[in-house]
Amino acid sequence: MKKKFFGTDGIRGTVGDFPITPDFVLKLGWATGRVFASNVDSNIVIGKDTRISGYMFESALEAGLSASGANTQLLGPMPTPGIAYLTRTFRARAGIVISASHNPYYDNGIKFFSSAGIKLPDEIELAIEQELEREMTTVSSSEIGKATRLNDAAGRYIEFCKSTIPAAMDFSGMKIVVDCAHGSTYHIAPYVFDEIGADVVRIGCEPNGRNINDKCGATNPSMLQQKVLSESADLGIAFDGDGDRVIMVDHQGDLVEGDELLYIIAKSRLDAGKLKGPVIGTQMTNLGLEQALARLGVEMKRAAVGDRYVMELIEAFDASLGGENSGHIICNDRTTTGDGIVAALQVLAEIWRTRKSLHELKKGMVKFPQSLVNVKIRERADLSKFDCIQKAKIEIERILGADGRVLLRPSGTEPLIRVMVEGKDMEMVDELANQLAEVVSEALPL
Repeated sequence: MKKKFFGTDGIRGTVGDFPITPDFVLKLGWATGRVFASNVDSNIVIGKDTRISGYMFESALEAGLSASGANTQLLGPMPTPGIAYLTRTFRARAGIVISASHNPYYDNGIKFFSSAGIKLPDEIELAIEQELEREMTTVSSSEIGKATRLNDAAGRYIEFCKSTIPAAMDFSGMKIVVDCAHGSTYHIAPYVFDEIGADVVRIGCEPNGRNINDKCGATNPSMLQQKVLSESADLGIAFDGDGDRVIMVDHQGDLVEGDELLYIIAKSRLDAGKLKGPVIGTQMTNLGLEQALARLGVEMKRAAVGDRYVMELIEAFDASLGGENSGHIICNDRTTTGDGIVAALQVLAEIWRTRKSLHELKKGMVKFPQSLVNVKIRERADLSKFDCIQKAKIEIERILGADGRVLLRPSGTEPLIRVMVEGKDMEMVDELANQLAEVVSEALPL
């Protein structure tokens, strides 16, 4: 069956536009409770980021879950990976996250974790959607679910994050700028890095409900780059609004993105003899990472774009590490989902172990230039059926040879075809990407 509401990462949209409305979220809570609340002791945790609409949707979910007979624990503002962790540790039946991740404040969404702290399988999402088709009812008064608020959620998660690196590592004397994007890490990440000894300079730590991801954070790190330079800091760390992405900045103000961070962590695990299986990337992972890992004797496998697909391959190959260039990095030997704080700590641990700077560590991987062109289309189409597109793609692949890649990918959220060309020469890559985009545009007119 095709899902009606769930996308690759829950249900997301503009607040006030269906289905991101209080009445729908009320019924979504009820439907979720119906699926998970098979007994009176069922417990579901709810956390959120710092968007102003989070209060409204938290209340709606709580009411819907109570009406279904499910008990809830309210975590308040909490990073998405923190909610996954607390779902596991509290032995909850499920975890619910109210967040639109890196989107602006006027968007919001609902996503879910299973009791194991991983994204829900398709069959559970379909079961929730089937319940949404039913008329909403309320259990008897004696069976209505209770709601409690967990006041020490942040402290529990801070301690977990610190536990993912050896306690003997002391970062005294290291100056770090931490940008929390005015999001859900604002009251957690600075304390984590402070408590391992670093001198922490905070930015993006004053959420007001409307400034999440606004000109800051992992999706807009220019302010972090400037602050690292002005503070003469050793490095900078930026998270997105819900804390599952991380981007870093070295002492020269240069970005160190997800693929480079993945390389540093992979090499660290390999040197320690603790790297299991292949490293999992995606279709968008830079060819430079694949070649750098190959030089180390490490295989890389590519998943479809999206952290849930990365996790599927991690599980399939029993791998310890995977991620995306956006900064979603899953350290499967430490936690069950993409976790920006945990990933950053693994990089800091390698800096401590090698006594090398972030700038030096990233040199093992050389990124290939990428050019990405978006082509607007009227409706989805099977590109393999267009001979002109396939011929153009094959010819560009011939020109690039082993030192380049071509990717044609429909957007999962917009009426677009994403045309990506990667190679050693930026000028050539741009030219070839535009050529292929023109062929796609002519074959699939608006």
